[in-house]
Order: sequence, then structure tokens, then C-alpha cells
Amino acid sequence: MASLQNRKDRPRYHFTGDAGQRPKKVHQDSPQEPEPYVVDDPELKQAIDLAMYLRRPLLLEGEAGCGKTQLARAIAYELGLPFYRWDIRSTSLAKEGLYEYDALLRLHDVEMRKSAPTVGRDPSQPENYVRYGALGKAFRLESCPAIVLIDEIDKADLDFPNDLLTVLDQPWEFEIPEATMKVGPAVHPPIVIITSNREKGYLPLPFLRRCIYYYMKFPDGVGLRKIVEAHYGTESPDSVLKDAGKNELVNVAIDRFLSLRESGGLFKNPSTSEFLDWIDALIEFGNGKKIMSMLRSTDEKQIPFRELLFKVQKDWTQFRSVAIGEG
Repeated sequence: MASLQNRKDRPRYHFTGDAGQRPKKVHQDSPQEPEPYVVDDPELKQAIDLAMYLRRPLLLEGEAGCGKTQLARAIAYELGLPFYRWDIRSTSLAKEGLYEYDALLRLHDVEMRKSAPTVGRDPSQPENYVRYGALGKAFRLESCPAIVLIDEIDKADLDFPNDLLTVLDQPWEFEIPEATMKVGPAVHPPIVIITSNREKGYLPLPFLRRCIYYYMKFPDGVGLRKIVEAHYGTESPDSVLKDAGKNELVNVAIDRFLSLRESGGLFKNPSTSEFLDWIDALIEFGNGKKIMSMLRSTDEKQIPFRELLFKVQKDWTQFRSVAIGEG
């Protein structure tokens, strides 16, 4: 563990949730487009700052679709830092986030060199066959730390989280035995954001002890309204939210959306991304009067554009399908 004095000497990063705070000089691997993301919870901002200061992974838990993945990209954009994403699969190994070594390609090049000695890669240099993963790229940076997103860690084998512990701490280095190489110690250890939907229960205790933890709740009505405003830009003169009728439609739609989620009758609750697609369709597609009538109907089975919200047959079949045309 680093001494207090060493911590004081570290560059301090602060996340405000305001993409307008992005520095003029940014890393080439930093996201180029802003992420319309709303962070109005001071405890979440505090957890992010603590993770960056203490150099501990930030573990974000919450139901699918509550915004965990987009947050990591929003942090990288605001701070102008490089962003590397690692999507976890059921077969993922901790080593894959560091590097992959292509021994077959090296063997191929050895054979090719027999007929063309000066063409292509030099197989006598094993580093030519190393491909770095998200963490490997971050360890090699010399100018600044990277934001590394390890997305949906609970999809992997139960041993996977503990295997990560060997590299997400001092001395921030790893070896590539196939190429007789060592990467690190990292000049700037990565800022690691880990997401979990808790699909397989709790993660291993040694791993949890290493992380800073935050549980992300699904946005309430005020939060959903801010998300809509972030995507539609109320400052723009032609924003649809400046239209009184469409603004009212959004408010009614938010209430209906939350009542659907809170009813407890859905097999799969719709996420924020599905909500935004639904709002977009409600505003721009079909007959506004019919849509408003359905949203306000006492018949709760009437949901406009149900195909955007319900993604399993059980949910799909319990709501009525109504054509929404121009007439």
C-alpha cells in the first residue's frame, strides 16, 4: 500500500459530471464525442474521486440499463483521459485484459522469412506478436492514467475477479513469458471502473475488499427528466422540449414508464436506453393526440410503441398493440 506522502504527490483528478469541464489538451484515445450523462448524486461523484485518488477499482452494481457502462465513458471524456473497454464473457480470462500472444502468426512469419528474408514482421522479435488488452494498454501509458472499463464482471468464472487482484495493485506490473518481457511498473496506474449486475450472486470477498463500492439505483422521475433534457438539449432554440405539447407528453410518458416498472408485473424491466428510444418515438413518430390519449388511458394495457419497451414474450403479450398513424 502506498504511503500517505506518495498519495499526496499524485496528480489529483476531480469528476464534476459536467462535460464542459473537458480540458483543451486531451489524449488521442479519449472519447471524441461527449456522453450525454447526468450525475447529480454527490455520493457517486465522491466515490469516483475516491477511486481515482486511492487507486482502487470502483465497483458499480445495479440492475441492467441503469447507466453503469456509460458512466465510465463520461468520466474519460470530461477528464480528457484515454478510455479502454473490456467486455467480459463467460470464457474470459484475466490474462486477456493484459495481452494475447499470437504464436501461430510468429510461426507463419518464420516460414515466410525462408523465402523472403526482409519482408514483413521480424519473428526474432517476440514483442511483434504481442497484442495488448485494455489493461495492458493502460499499463504502458507514460503521459497520464487511462480509464479502464471492465464491463459485467459477473459473467466470468468465479475465480476471474480474484485473478485480477494480482495486477490491480502494487507494483502495477505483469510479465509476458512468451516474449520474455515485463510490462511496468506502470507510470500511471489505470483508473478501473468495474460493472456488475450481480447475476451470479455476490463477488468474492477478497475482491470486494479491494474495491470501492457504489450501488446505482434506477433514476426516478426527476432523474429521467434530466436524462431527456441532456439528450434533447434544452438550451437549443429548436429543442422539442420547448414545444409545450411535446414537453407535456414527455412528463406524462415518464409517469407511465415508471408506473410500468414499479408495477412488478414485468419479467424484464425496460432500461434507460429503451426509455430514450421510446421517448424519441413518442415525440417524432405517429399521431401525437392518439399517443397522449393512450398514455393517459385508464386501460393500463394500452402502451404506444410497446416493441421498444418489452423484449420478452410474456411482457409483450399482456399489452395491447394499437396502430398509431397520422390520421
